[in-house]
Amino acid sequence: MKHLEVIVAGGGIGGLSLALSLHQAGIAVRVYEAVRDPAPLGVGINLQPAAVRELTELELGDVLAVTGIATQRLNLCNKFGQLIHAERRGLEAGYRWPQYSIHRGKLQRLLLQAVRERIGDQNVRTGLRLVRFEQDENRVKARFADRQSGSDQVEEADILVGADGIHSGVRQQLFPGEGAPRFAGQALWRAAVEAESFLDGKTMVIAGHFHQRVIVYPIARRRSGKVLINWICQKTVTNQAPPREDWNRRVAKEEVLSAFGGWKFPWLDLPALIDQSPDIYEFPLVDRDPVAAWSFGRVTLLGDAAHPMQPIGGQAGSQAVLDSRVLTRALVETDDVVAALGRYDAERRPMMNDIILRNRNFGPEAAMQIAEERAPNGFVCIDDVISRQELDAIVGSFAKAAGLDVETVNHRPSYVSR
Repeated sequence: MKHLEVIVAGGGIGGLSLALSLHQAGIAVRVYEAVRDPAPLGVGINLQPAAVRELTELELGDVLAVTGIATQRLNLCNKFGQLIHAERRGLEAGYRWPQYSIHRGKLQRLLLQAVRERIGDQNVRTGLRLVRFEQDENRVKARFADRQSGSDQVEEADILVGADGIHSGVRQQLFPGEGAPRFAGQALWRAAVEAESFLDGKTMVIAGHFHQRVIVYPIARRRSGKVLINWICQKTVTNQAPPREDWNRRVAKEEVLSAFGGWKFPWLDLPALIDQSPDIYEFPLVDRDPVAAWSFGRVTLLGDAAHPMQPIGGQAGSQAVLDSRVLTRALVETDDVVAALGRYDAERRPMMNDIILRNRNFGPEAAMQIAEERAPNGFVCIDDVISRQELDAIVGSFAKAAGLDVETVNHRPSYVSR
């Protein structure tokens, strides 16, 4: 493999995972992040075993184990908290690696720390937003704006990877007519709050139906014996998507309680959880339509810049990690840069385009909508509402399509040799 230099635009989960992966493979990389001082913001995220495998091969398994919670079970419930479907997760499901529920900001911070240690502070450049790029048959030139001084600087490399999120500047230049993200007509309220654990303390629960649901799971343990609980309340709304600058705006707890004040289950008092939350944020449920290509010459997309999807099935962050490993493998095994980016595109894009569309149809959580339609007032026995075979088909087909089934994750060869 000849010496390569890669510019990564974006210092999120995907961009940082790519930097670690490229460094492990002996490829020079520089990361450019628009935020000047990245802070551990955000709430919870689920890392699927497929992604945990890759992060473990990047020597981050131990720090993940002490930072997050190894999720052992997923419960799908109706709006009354009645169990529709339960499945084991992570090690309990037979994977060789856990599934971790973890604070997104803490995950990003540990990735950033590892990147700084391995590639050097001088190769992590913050406060620089990509403005434009140009390429020829030999190099890529990327222009970045310094958000503090207002000046521009031009950087050169062999490859440019746009890992700059759903509002990607790289994607915008590749698809100038795409416009704003696609609004799905739903608002999400989210928060993280310290509280007593529920059920066994290792279970993720999704309750409700397509038009109104709650997602709740623990993401960290506290010395007090309590846990940090991540919750998301999601509801169909009639208003238009808010402008980008209003994403993640704080909302009053009364607004959330007006919609979810009656969602008190035998195993969880959701209204109390909402009332105890110090800060609640709102953001729109959005994605983008699948595109026919990610790679254009020496430029490609990764993570939310490539496949921005609705947060169904705990996919987005995990798939960004997998993107980074598949891209690294293509660069290691393919001498021609353009061919390598094309190989990565051909392997990852069709699967991710499929997942974008599956998530619009509620993905593996479609069983909850079926239960709502067939038994809106609840049920005595779920088998009278939806058969076990129907449930297994819904959940199993999604995992297989996403490459997250036990057989695939456990037995495929490593993407990148250590």
